[in-house]
Amino acid sequence: MPAPIKSFHPPKRTLMGPGPSDVNPRILEAMSRPTIGHLDPVFVSMMDEMKALLQYAFQTKNPLTLPVSAPGSAGMEMCFVNLVEPGDKVIVCQNGAFGGRMKENVERCGGVAVMVEDAWGSAVDAGKLEDVLKKNRDAKVVAFVHAETSTGALSDVKTLAGIAHRYGCLVIVDAVTSLGGSPLKVDEWEIDAIYSGSQKCLSCTPGLSPVSFNERAVERIKARKTKVQSWFLDLTLVMGYWGSGKRAYHHTAPINALYGLHEALVILQEEGLENAWARHARNHQALKAGVEAMGLKFVVKEGERLPQLNSIYIPDGVDDAAVRAALLKDYNLEIGAGLGAMAGKIWRIGLMGYASNPTNVLFCLSALEETLAHVNAPIKRGAAVAAAHRALG
Repeated sequence: MPAPIKSFHPPKRTLMGPGPSDVNPRILEAMSRPTIGHLDPVFVSMMDEMKALLQYAFQTKNPLTLPVSAPGSAGMEMCFVNLVEPGDKVIVCQNGAFGGRMKENVERCGGVAVMVEDAWGSAVDAGKLEDVLKKNRDAKVVAFVHAETSTGALSDVKTLAGIAHRYGCLVIVDAVTSLGGSPLKVDEWEIDAIYSGSQKCLSCTPGLSPVSFNERAVERIKARKTKVQSWFLDLTLVMGYWGSGKRAYHHTAPINALYGLHEALVILQEEGLENAWARHARNHQALKAGVEAMGLKFVVKEGERLPQLNSIYIPDGVDDAAVRAALLKDYNLEIGAGLGAMAGKIWRIGLMGYASNPTNVLFCLSALEETLAHVNAPIKRGAAVAAAHRALG
């Protein structure tokens, strides 16, 4: 008879990869509270608070703002399956891995994806988008990633959305890594549909995807000629549960996970959005000072960098996997590898939510410098931490 399996107790890591990020202890405590029914009047009241908190985080008054009971990838799919019908032409801007996932969603909905390609590590080029729209006047949707997690590039949502609307297109935005970490203003920038994730700058556990749809998007959904291909993600059904008034059963919500997201959004409200954005920017500047003092280089050029996801080139002759394994073994520190064409060429260092603090910046720089020195990497030793301290003031 095999040995009995015992309770699982994970090690205590410092999570500074592309997500998940470190979870605030307040959120873990919230998730341990008693489970109640998903139609309990007390839980329904919390759902209403959740919608208001998400409206604040997204900076929107959209009534159709809610957390999808699944990770950010499901939030992405919800946007596409509800807004794209067979035959619809969709302009997809790709400057990293997640633009490719948008293309896959369009095609699975029966749509036609027309790609606007930019180099990985660059922001989406507004001029290229306009050129493609001029040649595709029948396009119905423009989709792009605000904060490309695979590279750390930040695109100009306001400009891109304005161009899309001039050509009569709805706009779908991926804000998985930007919500709560970078300026994001859904109403002011006239974003029609947007999705994010709970595990990045909100510092909650993975498994929930905040989304928001404006009135233009709702009208498009109501005017559909075909059924939404996903039953679970069909907004006309989901809103029976998340809408106002009497709630109708749709699915059993992940109750304790929603307690956690509620607490995460309360924490964001307490700090203030602008203060959260400023904190991420300040800690990025400190990490940047230390990384550059070490002689390492950023992938994304200044002005297009995402403060909470820092991609740096791996020094020549250094084994990517070996360094990350050593950081995990010796320091319980996780940083991320590159994806796709960037695999083996870059590291991705996250400074998201609760993990975005001076202590983590200094710890990461010290651990990375010691690990690289141990493998005789071509770096400058002894300057990184001091440079970060100066940047922090």
